[in-house]
Amino acid sequence: MKKLVIYCLLSVLPLFAVAKETYQEATQACEAYNNMKHSKNTNNVTLEVGKEYRILDHKKGQILTLVKGEHIAQRWVDENCFEPQGLAEKLVNALNKKSETSSNIASKKTSKQNLLAISWQNAFCENYKYKKECKSLERDDFAASHFVLHGLWPQPRNNQYCNVSKKAISTDKNKQWYRLEKLDLSYETREALGEKMPGYHSYLHRHEWVKHGTCYGTGADKYYQDSLALLEQLNASKIQTFFAQKQGKTVHLKEIRKLFDEVFEQGAGEHVTMNCRNGLITELWLHLGSGSDKLGELLSRGQTPKSRCFKGEIDAYGY
Repeated sequence: MKKLVIYCLLSVLPLFAVAKETYQEATQACEAYNNMKHSKNTNNVTLEVGKEYRILDHKKGQILTLVKGEHIAQRWVDENCFEPQGLAEKLVNALNKKSETSSNIASKKTSKQNLLAISWQNAFCENYKYKKECKSLERDDFAASHFVLHGLWPQPRNNQYCNVSKKAISTDKNKQWYRLEKLDLSYETREALGEKMPGYHSYLHRHEWVKHGTCYGTGADKYYQDSLALLEQLNASKIQTFFAQKQGKTVHLKEIRKLFDEVFEQGAGEHVTMNCRNGLITELWLHLGSGSDKLGELLSRGQTPKSRCFKGEIDAYGY
């Protein structure tokens, strides 16, 4: 019955739109495609934010709109490029409320064990030169000489996608991160992520929130504030200085673990593991407990898993 109601509402919406010449204001500068598969966009047309467009059809999360002045004027865009489309969409949302929860809503249960994944951006960009954040990386950038944020992951690893809709999960797994819901972050948090999480410019922050942050037990802004605060403690230590000074040289995990013992407390290093690719150290994983905002205390309460890598080169800036 529920599916029948939704089908009827969506099927009559286009007729209503044509009869009443319904217009909606674009809220995002979305690309306007020739087809629903978004495989072609003649003349690279994009919607103008704030401009009203005529709505011709609405199906499968897509809206057919009219872009005046174009030879191919009827274009398909994502429905989230516009404000909600009225009664039909409101009813659909109401019917789906129990099964499809906003990706901005986190689990109420606080995670007890977390994994802080921090990257060495120079090594990351050796392997992913095509990434936007790698093409724009400059020698004097923060990311060229400091640890940067990959993510903060509640454990165990299968603790993922808490209260996230099937649609959002599918979008995330298909790496269409730009289509994930915009996060409710403060200006300060966005500015900090732009510098200390280079992947932010490729919408990594939306992916990390949907997959991991929703299981952390707080809202998105608090989740990233906590992540950035832990990252800052590491970058303020001589561990960052060690990495910056040893660029181009091979180091062993035991050296890094010894530094953690010196900076925090004896035994902290055994909670640190290392990832490498093509002989380069790409990430450090810090296995943390909970109940404190001090990195040393969290390390002492974390797990002690085996490392995947035991030695690697600390990559310098440049390919």
